[in-house]
Amino acid sequence: MYKLWASIKKEFLLLTRDLGGLTILFVMPLVLVITITLIQDSSFKSISKSKIPVLMVDNDKGKISSTIFEELKEQALFDIIIKDTEEEARDLVFKGTYQLAIIIPENLSTDLEKKINQNVEGVLAEFGLEDEENPSENNEISIKEVRLYFDPAIQQSFKTSIKSGIDKMISEIEAKSIYKAFQEQLSDDETEVSFNSEKFISFKEITPKLNDDEVLPNSAQHNVPAWTLFAIFFIIVPLSINMVKEKSQGTFVRLRTNPVSYATVLGGKTAVFLLVCLIQFVLMVLVGIYLFPSIGLPTLDVSGKLFLAFIVALFSGFAAVGLGLLLGTVANSQEQAAPFGATFVVVLAALGGVWVPVFMMPNFMQIVSNLSPMNWGLNAFYNVFLRNAGISQIVPDLILLFLFFLITTLISIVYNNKKNAV
Repeated sequence: MYKLWASIKKEFLLLTRDLGGLTILFVMPLVLVITITLIQDSSFKSISKSKIPVLMVDNDKGKISSTIFEELKEQALFDIIIKDTEEEARDLVFKGTYQLAIIIPENLSTDLEKKINQNVEGVLAEFGLEDEENPSENNEISIKEVRLYFDPAIQQSFKTSIKSGIDKMISEIEAKSIYKAFQEQLSDDETEVSFNSEKFISFKEITPKLNDDEVLPNSAQHNVPAWTLFAIFFIIVPLSINMVKEKSQGTFVRLRTNPVSYATVLGGKTAVFLLVCLIQFVLMVLVGIYLFPSIGLPTLDVSGKLFLAFIVALFSGFAAVGLGLLLGTVANSQEQAAPFGATFVVVLAALGGVWVPVFMMPNFMQIVSNLSPMNWGLNAFYNVFLRNAGISQIVPDLILLFLFFLITTLISIVYNNKKNAV
């Protein structure tokens, strides 16, 4: 026990003497989580509150184009700017001045009315309700295209949402026109047929509740766990560099001359760097609770979740330390440890769902992501912060994280013993 305590004291002194590295270790994650949350929160506000300038070219000059214009204005999402020609609007969008242009084709209103009347008369004729004395001309009517021009820099998700919204709006306009055509065909001077055009099917989002209050996730609840996990795993870089320095400076050789096992040495490093991980977690939580509201960001809600979140951080720290011990044992120089450690953390973060949600990945990558310890930790954090899970629901991920620590530490000990065997 005394040897382990001496090893812990040695690691603590080495860490505290590197004030620059220690500052980066704690400040970098805080800056990262604040920056990312600010970007995501401002992006969300810009979509939900600010208007997007949209160019519109009205070649129809009819009821349908007027209805489309009014519908777009009522959505409070677009700021409609009328342009005279399609070429002008296209050039402005392709140059990046505007993100979207909507081109309404010629004769849209009249041709749509003719097409609907033809279809209605055809249906009524089958039931013998059509007036044969005044049949409509059954001329071929070409399909109309509402052309959309997007800025090439716009993301595909934005394009898809805009196209689906406009398609839904035009479909509703067509449906109302069909109702109106039937009404005109079936009504006479004395009787007016009325159709109820109110929506029969609607959508309602059901959110989780805690004490009869709805739990609404925000950018803080998504970003603080994700980037806390990223910061925790980033300690593999200073930990592995610390171990490589001991090899190059001869400290490790002197340790081997003492009656101290390699497991004891690793135990000292584990205790100190695990403490660093927990301090990182506490700082990130404090930032989410106290700093975020003061700069206009959502507050991190930790009510009833702090203990479980601390447990997840503890086991995530074990996994990160185990990976750092393995890298520090295998690496022979700082040039090997630092670049590989930093790159590997980014790869694990990408696979774990920190950068891109796992469900958006291809099927093969979703399978591979299950091998990332950051995926286990992130899933456990999300279970606590977003799904209000209990201890039983996070136990499987905690077991995986601790097994990862045991396996990587065991490999480090076996590798070191074989490498230094006489």
